[in-house]
Amino acid sequence: MTIWLVAFALLVETIGIAVALGAMALGLVPWIPQTLQAVVACALFGGLGGCTYCLRGVYLNACVHETWDPVWLPWYFIRPIVSLILGGVSYLFVKSGLLLFGATQQQDASQLGIWAVAFLAGLNVDKFVAKIESIGQTVWGIEPSRQSSPDTGKKRGRQSE
Repeated sequence: MTIWLVAFALLVETIGIAVALGAMALGLVPWIPQTLQAVVACALFGGLGGCTYCLRGVYLNACVHETWDPVWLPWYFIRPIVSLILGGVSYLFVKSGLLLFGATQQQDASQLGIWAVAFLAGLNVDKFVAKIESIGQTVWGIEPSRQSSPDTGKKRGRQSE
């Protein structure tokens, strides 16, 4: 039963994000200032990536690998929220020039490219956080967090993601 509840919640969130993106594309959200709409869209694309990743995790763990474990329920509900946040943060990194497209910096990165980066940030939170920490270490000398350690999360056994 919990599998169906998680899948349903993720589908509702995915549909909500898609509707919000559609409303923004149609100009139906005048209460969001124009200057913030790009950040909000990136957050939504990040959330879409996170929901996609979690939905994939549900079917892989429940059906393919048959390793569903209710201990992972918080992960399925928190991961899309983290993906929303990192989608918005990805906009800041691209626009500031700290995260570059390809080998050279583009002064005016295309909006589609920025949305793609936001989706990828939400889809693969762990790699994106590692990339941000790498940038932080290079630019400001900030050491990576212990959460980025390869051994994190292996005490109880990881579900296939």
